[in-house]
Amino acid sequence: MNVNLILSFLRDIMANNNRDWFHAHRAEYDAARSEWQQNVGLILERITGFDPEVGTQTVKDCLYRFNRDTRFSPDKSPYKNHFGAYINAKGKKALRGGYYIHIEPGNCMLAVGNYWLPTNILTACRNEIMARTDEWLKCVGSRDFKKFFLSSPNAQNPFIGNDKANGSSGFGLEKLKTCPAGFPRDWPHVEWLRMKDYCAWHSVEESFFEGDGWLDDTERIFKAAKPMMDFMNAVIDDYE
Repeated sequence: MNVNLILSFLRDIMANNNRDWFHAHRAEYDAARSEWQQNVGLILERITGFDPEVGTQTVKDCLYRFNRDTRFSPDKSPYKNHFGAYINAKGKKALRGGYYIHIEPGNCMLAVGNYWLPTNILTACRNEIMARTDEWLKCVGSRDFKKFFLSSPNAQNPFIGNDKANGSSGFGLEKLKTCPAGFPRDWPHVEWLRMKDYCAWHSVEESFFEGDGWLDDTERIFKAAKPMMDFMNAVIDDYE
């Protein structure tokens, strides 16, 4: 990937986030967007190789608009400062887990899983963890899953701000301080019940995306998370 082309445009839009500048530099946006789309297509093919269900999706299905929704935000900047793609067998708005790629100056990452779940589905997921504990522990206890997503469990939430250190990772954007109501507090694996989401992330350097090697590395990282997502999606799919 020519990530420098993408990052150069994103740095420029961060410094000039207004419609006049954007329209005057539309050609740079089009070049960066084209490079991004091409590479999203390449990684979509790779993911389809080990997760055939996502093969129903097109590149367009996986991309987000570059315009920001400013209706309810005090920040009225019209454009985003990142490119993102979410690859999910049931589309970007599905509850089931999927694969997310994020390129932003100083805040590049890969993420997987479920960003938000309604209370009833979250409760069902917790019940499933208790019912199939050994299988769940195998999913989150593999060498690669721990390497990519549990190496720095106290890392800052990557979806808030962009001042975290590269190389951080984590599993669970929000967690309860205590055991959820209705579940046994003395259960030996209660930490997995306290999670309010099952979203995992792995931040990377900007240089991670240079050339073609990022496809192999991203495939390996996403593969490491697939057993965990399969476990959760088996529950979630019953509600969609």
